[in-house]
Amino acid sequence: MDRIFRGIMKYRRTDRLTMVEQFKRVKDHPEPKAVFFTCMDSRMIPTRFTETNVGDMFVVRNAGNLIPHSQHFLDELTTNEPAALELGCVVNDIRHIIVCGHSDCKAMNLLHALQDVDFASKENRRISPLRAWLCTHAMSSLEKYQQLQVAGFHTPLIFQSETPLRKFVAYIDPENKFSVEDKLSQINCLQQLQNIASYGFLKKRLESHDLHIHALWFDIYTGDIYYFSRQNKKFVEINEMTVDMLEQEVLRFYS
Repeated sequence: MDRIFRGIMKYRRTDRLTMVEQFKRVKDHPEPKAVFFTCMDSRMIPTRFTETNVGDMFVVRNAGNLIPHSQHFLDELTTNEPAALELGCVVNDIRHIIVCGHSDCKAMNLLHALQDVDFASKENRRISPLRAWLCTHAMSSLEKYQQLQVAGFHTPLIFQSETPLRKFVAYIDPENKFSVEDKLSQINCLQQLQNIASYGFLKKRLESHDLHIHALWFDIYTGDIYYFSRQNKKFVEINEMTVDMLEQEVLRFYS
């Protein structure tokens, strides 16, 4: 808490007045452009690596950047994530949803370990909210990982897209640069796009291309950020050589 207090005092001396002016500008007419789902990992600071500012994005964080599939909810039982989708995309008419995973994700490392039957037992889930969360909402990601493991890591995976009749193909880490847990993290990131598309209140907007879903992946050890390119069927590093190509792809696909 001492560090938090000192940080607040530094903020008061340096950034407070600038932020207050920004708050005033967006107070009555905020126009956020994206709902950004990412992990709660302390190493992930999305507003810094996207250079976004006051009023630019809704940011939703949890263990493993998960968006539970709509099949888990009956009547009025729900969680924060679909409520955030409704608040962002329906109430505030935001047109872009971004899911951002990352390397060395502790939740994904644990999910990989949950392949052990004893480790994933009901008794262990009863005493571990984190294991219960992953077993309830991330097993579809693990199943896809196991599918890829059996078939060989050079084979593609198929994910359901924005509508039931649309799908996209994904090659996971074809250059074999990352650990198996990081491969799982990338699969998990793409699985969330499929989960988002399961919500009925987003259906019409997805079908009419008024709402768009994207996937980013952040390598915390190099600082590199990857965008899932449906054209290239893989995560592509965003850099000086690729950014124009990726921008053109987004314009073509989402226009």
